[in-house]
Amino acid sequence: MMQRQDFAFEKLRWQPKDCEMEEFEGSKFLKRKDKTLAFVGDSLGRQQFQSLMCMITTGKNSPDVLDVGKDYGLVIPPGGKRPNGWAYRFPSTNTTVLYYWSSTLCDLEPLDILDPQTEYAMHLDRPPAFLRDFLDRIDVLVLNSGHHWNRGKLKANKWIMYVGGKPNTNRRIADMGSAKNFTIHSTLKWLNSQLPKHPHLKAFYRSISPRHFVNGDWNSGGSCNNTIPMSIGKEVLQEESTDQSAASAVKGTRIALLDITALSQVRDEGHISRFSITASPGVQDCLHWCLPGVPDTWNEILFALI
Repeated sequence: MMQRQDFAFEKLRWQPKDCEMEEFEGSKFLKRKDKTLAFVGDSLGRQQFQSLMCMITTGKNSPDVLDVGKDYGLVIPPGGKRPNGWAYRFPSTNTTVLYYWSSTLCDLEPLDILDPQTEYAMHLDRPPAFLRDFLDRIDVLVLNSGHHWNRGKLKANKWIMYVGGKPNTNRRIADMGSAKNFTIHSTLKWLNSQLPKHPHLKAFYRSISPRHFVNGDWNSGGSCNNTIPMSIGKEVLQEESTDQSAASAVKGTRIALLDITALSQVRDEGHISRFSITASPGVQDCLHWCLPGVPDTWNEILFALI
């Protein structure tokens, strides 16, 4: 469909030092009966969810998969084009895998529910309502956020920063980087406070997925045309996380860091690039990944950690 002819990016496997990582098998994953794994985050979280679904089913249509989105309120809203996520259950083991769209991991509330063009209060100090409503039904939770924290996204989505139930007036928080850090720390602090009430829950925060635009950004001619795997490096040598913001947010909590930034950084050839079937001429996608591909590695590591 995408007309990409080189498939070297599919044939690599991450090898941790001094450790043999167990190979992912869908049947082994599904042995965890009566469990629910939830991804909550942006479109890179959605790709990790899509990757896992393909890994479990080996990419084939299976009659043994039920769409249970309605159980989690994941339905197409009036006037909408798609639901805020998807949920699928494997009846043989009662295992559920779901994704919920929350690109900034904070609560969004329409200021006027009767106005289709309404602005939204972006409550930086409140976790998404989805988490508050369904946390007791989740056994493994993977959160992520990052690339939507820019003025263009806020303006396009009509989001207005709120803190304490009122429009934010704190200039130190108003900066985009500060607002992101404030929100992530706030949501993870809340989640950590909930873990004693949910002893079955394993929680992860996934570090940021790197972009590989060169000679411009997504809307100014940026590209990622390299097709040679690991041409910019073959090893991750540092002990500290490349995503210091994520590492800082989980510090002192019982939430684990799913650290994928540095190992993904060396995979600039794995992006969709110019092969997107929906791309405009001259626009490349050097943020999202071809599947199968790099997000499969994230799930192999997640599987090992679980």
